[in-house]
Amino acid sequence: MEHDVKDLSLADAGKARIEWADRDMPVLASIRERFEVEKPLDGVRISACLHVTTETANLMRTLKAGGAEIVLAASNPLSTQDDVAAALVEHYGIRTYAIKGEDTETYYTHIDAAIEFKPQMTMDDGADVVGRIHADFPEALEHIIGGTEETTTGVIRLKAMAADGALKYPIVAVNDADTKHLFDNRYGTGQSTLDGVIRATNRLIAGRTVVVSGYGNCGRGIAERAEGHGANVIVLEVDPLRALEAVMDGYRVMPAVEAAAHCDIWITVTGDLNVIDVDSFAAMKDGAIICNSGHFNAEINIPRLREMSVSSREVRPLVEEFTFADGRTICLLADGRLVNLSCAEGHPASVMDMSFANQALCAEYMMANAASLEPGVYGVPVDIDKGISKLKLETLGVKIDTLTAEQEKYLASWEEGTC
Repeated sequence: MEHDVKDLSLADAGKARIEWADRDMPVLASIRERFEVEKPLDGVRISACLHVTTETANLMRTLKAGGAEIVLAASNPLSTQDDVAAALVEHYGIRTYAIKGEDTETYYTHIDAAIEFKPQMTMDDGADVVGRIHADFPEALEHIIGGTEETTTGVIRLKAMAADGALKYPIVAVNDADTKHLFDNRYGTGQSTLDGVIRATNRLIAGRTVVVSGYGNCGRGIAERAEGHGANVIVLEVDPLRALEAVMDGYRVMPAVEAAAHCDIWITVTGDLNVIDVDSFAAMKDGAIICNSGHFNAEINIPRLREMSVSSREVRPLVEEFTFADGRTICLLADGRLVNLSCAEGHPASVMDMSFANQALCAEYMMANAASLEPGVYGVPVDIDKGISKLKLETLGVKIDTLTAEQEKYLASWEEGTC
């Protein structure tokens, strides 16, 4: 079987970790059991560009159980777990192209291998496959019926494509499901980002000033977890409503250049370009640590950081220290790539259980409905979202009330008012 992974001898260790994660992914496991019987994806070619982690491996197992033929490529050069990639090839028979630390040329060679598979469905994490198909492999479009997208960054790109009339097939924005962005983004990103910072630096968070750029669900989760560690949190925002929300949540809000003078640790999570830029580098105090938990490493202006510094060195694995002419130093984590996946293991399996349940069920939905969908970006159907919530509660042993017939009638009527 064609593949490109670091070392197949790592496969047994990867399999053990995949099985460990599976214990905490009961919703996806229940879908996999149904897929094995019903085969809703029988013979469908899926090209997936996702973070190659233990949780992703269990999604791949589920898709394969549903009958799909799969090629998996990494969606970030530093997020691959090499033992997992090896196990996917050796134990699960899934063509995988992913090596932790691969260079940009190899990264796109791997994505191209996924496209050359002539997929009928794409499953993206950042819209790199979709973008490359439309820009460089338009002939692949004739086979594609639809796709899914996992991330906020990817959804932003896809909506821009749709607005320009450039998107040529329907894609479900899995990221926008409540069971994804309210849990994966907030709790998953919050915990895993702080985990990555701590593993990379071994710095105490308590008493430090942590600056968070962006106060969407990811930024909110990071701010909450940093505060829980005892940090003094500053939030940076361009949206007045979100900025106000951060203020009401008890955080200081100020412009980036002002925050730079205070920050000990700065985390970006906006999906935008050059969020930490020249003015902020110039204003930062000595020893500041900067990192990114958004999808692409464009959030930190790394080229200008290199130009402004007089020297740099690796002081710890994935920690690069830049020295300026005035003697100040700034430490960049993981070359500005996703710190939670580059320096740690990404989201805990229990939250990815819901995110990947959405991916599996939306793949099934796309197969059943693609013929009636025009090119564009679609939300996750409400029944899928609520169904996953219900399954997750059941696996947690939590029961909730249901409306009585009288209550349902009251909520659906307009005749009754104040008694």
